[in-house]
Amino acid sequence: MTVTALTRIALRDFRSYAGAEVILDGRPVWLAGPNGAGKTNLLEAVSLLIPGRGLRGSALNEMGRRAPGEPQGRPWAISVSLRGAEGETRLGTGVELAGGVRRVVRVEGEPAPPGRLSEHVRQVWLTPAQDRLFLEGAADRRRFLDRLVYAAEPAHAAHVQAYEKAMRERMRLLTDGPADPVWLDALEARLAQAGALMAAARARSVAALAAEIGRRGDRPFPQARLSLTGAWERLAAEGAGLDDLETRLAPALREARTQDAAAGRALTGPHRGDLAVTHVEKDRPAAECSTGEQKALVLNLVLAQAARLARADAPAPILLLDEVAAHLDPRRRTALFDEIEALGLQAFLTGTDAMLFDGLAGRAQGFHVDPEVGLTTA
Repeated sequence: MTVTALTRIALRDFRSYAGAEVILDGRPVWLAGPNGAGKTNLLEAVSLLIPGRGLRGSALNEMGRRAPGEPQGRPWAISVSLRGAEGETRLGTGVELAGGVRRVVRVEGEPAPPGRLSEHVRQVWLTPAQDRLFLEGAADRRRFLDRLVYAAEPAHAAHVQAYEKAMRERMRLLTDGPADPVWLDALEARLAQAGALMAAARARSVAALAAEIGRRGDRPFPQARLSLTGAWERLAAEGAGLDDLETRLAPALREARTQDAAAGRALTGPHRGDLAVTHVEKDRPAAECSTGEQKALVLNLVLAQAARLARADAPAPILLLDEVAAHLDPRRRTALFDEIEALGLQAFLTGTDAMLFDGLAGRAQGFHVDPEVGLTTA
């Protein structure tokens, strides 16, 4: 495992922070304070150290601090020092607002494309928004799964973006015209290529997660049985190769043009897939389990992903667990802390009460977060 840990985080005009600096020693970190104090803001800042819109999925121009009367948020910046296999690396990201909103990334002080961040940092996170993962629509589960896939295979994000862009362009031609068959053929070829890569990556990740859950054996968290319900992901899971998937998907899209135009949306493709999760001991779908069991099932998936990534020959993942401890009983809370320590990962946990983290005494750094005072060492 290539150990990865943040040793310094500095914020400027990010969310509620006019300015803040935190020095870390590489151990897990807990943040305690009242709602609205800025705990999740700090986790969100860390989540922006990889490409994408972070754990809240907010627009870049919504993240800047805004004083009363200011029409928009200010330009913001995040800079960190990261300890990895090659020593300390300085990473930074933020936005510039001159001439429009533009994200900037720096590696060792030099401008870099956002994709360079994936060479240094991988992340897995769990937020309160995912508490209803098994009760919401398939789109939420696809996003959750794609985030897990991306942590293991950073190129997956580019394939998803390419697929979604081609799908939007195809639907514009089908609904607004002109439905030029030559251009539609070209778009569907792009969709088939990106879609095959997406379906195959999802199938690989679910198989690896299932194996990791089985390898982990008895844990205080409920065991999950995973399956993919999308037709294209099932084909990939059954052994279909990329060429096979691609050559099947392109004609399927071509044959669906009339139906897609009438429906106003694409009716076939990996964007229709879903992740099915079953509570093994109860042999019941996750959606039929209690709220606490659902939370524990999701947490077990996140921990399984972190465990398998920790063994890979790549940067170890950083765990972001927002308001997780409060939803666990004492036994599972202790098990979570023990698991984080056993994996040797840096994790960031938040909660409203510092007592939630008593089980981390001597094993983690703690900070109190106050909206007036800011961050203070516990």
